[in-house]
Amino acid sequence: MTQPIPQEAFDWYDEYAHGVIDRREFLSRLASLTVVGLSIGALTSALTPNYAIAEQISFNDPDIKATYATFPSPKGHGEGRGYLVKPARIEKALPAVLVVHENRGLNPYIKDVARRVAKAGMIAFAPDALHPVGGYPGNDDEGRTLQRNLDRAKIEQDFIAAADMLRALPDTTRVGAVGFCFGGYIVNMLAAARTGLIDAGVPFYGTPADKSLWPNIEAPLMIQLAENDKRVNDTWPDYQAALEAQDVDYTMHMYKGCQHGFHNDSTGRFDEANAELAWNRTLAFFLKHLA
Repeated sequence: MTQPIPQEAFDWYDEYAHGVIDRREFLSRLASLTVVGLSIGALTSALTPNYAIAEQISFNDPDIKATYATFPSPKGHGEGRGYLVKPARIEKALPAVLVVHENRGLNPYIKDVARRVAKAGMIAFAPDALHPVGGYPGNDDEGRTLQRNLDRAKIEQDFIAAADMLRALPDTTRVGAVGFCFGGYIVNMLAAARTGLIDAGVPFYGTPADKSLWPNIEAPLMIQLAENDKRVNDTWPDYQAALEAQDVDYTMHMYKGCQHGFHNDSTGRFDEANAELAWNRTLAFFLKHLA
């Protein structure tokens, strides 16, 4: 695409991806941009994921070992399942990081993020909230529908159980969590659900947990926000005030000119320079607080 994508298209995609508008309305709005020389096909191709071009770390990489693991979730859906990736050689207990997907299940992008964590020398576990309904279906639209129809409270309990499972592994030390969009919300929720559940959290463009839980927050947080993300950014001032009032060790980075989802390298929202900066900051943060 030679022309830049208008901001409205990013905003409409965000509304569509979060269930504010349906696909028909999304495409109808995109059609209004064709008068400036942008085809619907070009726009949808740029905005929606192409996972074939996004892999950074192969599952065959000799430095890692990728498997799947199940875990009990008695307060959630009974059982959870996720993608467990470890360094190929483990000579001592290592930091562990829960990797939390967006609102569509464990797609290839999130699995690749888990492999990046393991490549950096930590243990990664990426649960699939869609395990109770057969797992990520291979299509983000179907994944969003499946996740939307699951009990939200049980999904949250599944991720709490996953954090407990990760801490209980014999080769892990402290536990952190990183998540994107819905996953960013889950990281904020894990930090607030129970003191000591996680030891550090990095929510990427995620909304806070319910205010009633905020007094539980003690774990250090690195908040990653995109400048062009009004929906999420509007929640930040109150959250920031609460973190400061409780003397929580937090850092917030606002990435100039970025869209919600800028770390996802499979869509047109990807900002390579800022995504790399944000990821390097994330790894350094975990190595500092989980070592």
